[in-house]
Parts: sequence; structure tokens; C-alpha cells
Amino acid sequence: MACESGRSFADRMHHCLLELVRATEPEAGPALRSTEEVAFANGEIKTMVRENIRGDDVYVIQCMDDPLSERSVNDNFMALLTAVNAVYQSDPDSITAVIPQFPYSRQERKKGREAITARLVAAALEEAGANRVITLDIHAEAIEGFFRRAILEDLHASKEIISYFRTILPRGCEQELVVVAPDTGGAHMARHYSMVFNCGFAVVDKARDYSRASVVESMRLVGDVNGKRVILPDDLIATGGTLINACRLLRDQGAREIYVACSLPFFNGLAVEKLDKAYAEGLFQMVLGTDAVWRGQQFATEHPWYREVSVANLFARVIFNINRRRSVSELLK
Repeated sequence: MACESGRSFADRMHHCLLELVRATEPEAGPALRSTEEVAFANGEIKTMVRENIRGDDVYVIQCMDDPLSERSVNDNFMALLTAVNAVYQSDPDSITAVIPQFPYSRQERKKGREAITARLVAAALEEAGANRVITLDIHAEAIEGFFRRAILEDLHASKEIISYFRTILPRGCEQELVVVAPDTGGAHMARHYSMVFNCGFAVVDKARDYSRASVVESMRLVGDVNGKRVILPDDLIATGGTLINACRLLRDQGAREIYVACSLPFFNGLAVEKLDKAYAEGLFQMVLGTDAVWRGQQFATEHPWYREVSVANLFARVIFNINRRRSVSELLK
């Protein structure tokens, strides 16, 4: 079943899941249950399950950041909680919250007098009734430890992204390819990419001003990109400011081409306008995102720098394996 902002992703995932199931059981198939999401005049949200789900394994799909809707992350998170609890009240066998975007994942620790909000999100999902949470490239792995009862499955979009790059990059280009981590926190992801491509590796070391949101004081490059094709992978792009500064630094250091990749293309605030301008300046060749943040075909048409790969099949295969009591880790290698 899907919440309002999760319906598009749920449809794509359900299609992939049907193919997986019917490959072995032609007459079987997972049902996409009917729900109704009601928004009241004061902004409150209620979800109602319209079909019997007693004893079922239920997967509730929701996308927190929905560019095609006016709903905020908070609106969508509250809708998810009401949906999960509505399912809980309907006596299923298990409840899994499928959320490609984990909300508040950048608030996993405190640097002053502030909340550890990611922990509150984990507690709320468990309190609503979730036994399991499936998400994509969570910003801080420490969040896995915030769940006391539910299991967190953190999937990775790297295989889909790497497969796309293999189709557009020349064969045998490893000697002129460098994977660059946009910061030290992203070094683990970038190192994985460099090992798969069997190519060079570098890191952008940035000093952040934590007194102001999304502000970086300085950047320096550790590594060599002179004359190289660069892949710059990250888990998410928010306002795009630090990404553009990193691209400018790499260009100044002699990078020949720059390809940006991210699992979650949020593009908050003026990010799209900034990226349009940076592309016009020739700072990068493309930004590759996934449909975990669904922007629609028109967006790619209007912004020629944007490409998209789907992770719906990845989520479908993970759900299929969970339901069949098979390994999930094998899918993430």
C-alpha cells in the first residue's frame, strides 16, 4: 500500500515485483491495497485502509520529499505515521515502512543545544507499529543504532549508478578516470566506486561553518585530477552550493570532465537555478540521480544536464527476498 506521495514509486516497484513473483509463480502476485488519505482543513492527516489485511505482510511506501506535490517533508512523514498505525490497527503479520528518503537523516548528532531528530523519527516509526524500515543510502549510518525493535535495511544505489556510467564512458578509460569524494564523510562510498572501476581516488576536504546551515568555509583537494575524467558521487544533493564549489575546485585543478551522481536529488531551494548556471559555465557534464526522488520526464527535458536511473527494481528485489526469507546482502554487493 502507498501513501499519497509514495504512489508513483509504489507503482513502479509493484510492476517490478509482479515480474519477479510471476517468474516462479505465474498465477500469484503481490496486491497493491486500496487506501485513502484524508487532509483536514487544519492540516491534520488521516489514512484509512479500505481492504482486509489481517495476517498479511504489509509494505507501506512513502516518499518524504515530493517535488511534484506541495506537501512538505513533515506533511508526508505524518501521513506515513498515520498509514503505518492504521495498518497496525488492522492486525497484519508484519509492517515494513518503505521510505527511499529517511527524513532528518542529517540530524543524527548534536553540535550544541539541539535535538537528535533522526532518533525521534526512528522512535516514531517504531511507536506507530513498524517492524522494519527500508531506505536508500542513509546519510548517517549511526541511525541504524537508533532503532530498538525495528530492523533497518539500508540499500545502496551504487550498482544502478555504476551500470549507467559503464554505458556512457569509453571502454578502457580507467587510466584517465578518478572518483572524487565530495567530503571526507563520503570517502567510503567514493572508495567503493573507485574499486569497482579500478581507477584513481581523491577527496575534497572541506571545512564547514556549523553556525550557519549549508555553509562551507574552505575546500582543498587531496589527490590528482589533472587531465582526468571525474566521477563525483554523493548520497544526496540539497541546495547544491557545496557541490558546485567542489566542481569549480576540480576544474581549477585541471579536471577534464566532471560527472556528478547522487542517490537522492532533492534540489532544495534555488538548487536547480544554481545547477542550470553551473552547467552553462561548463563546470560539469551531467548530474545523475535516481527515481527515489521522482521529478518526472518534463524535468529532464527542461534541464539537459539531468539524467535518472531507477531503483524501483532494487527495492522490489529486496522486498521479494525478505518475503521469501532470502539474503538481502547478496543484492547489495
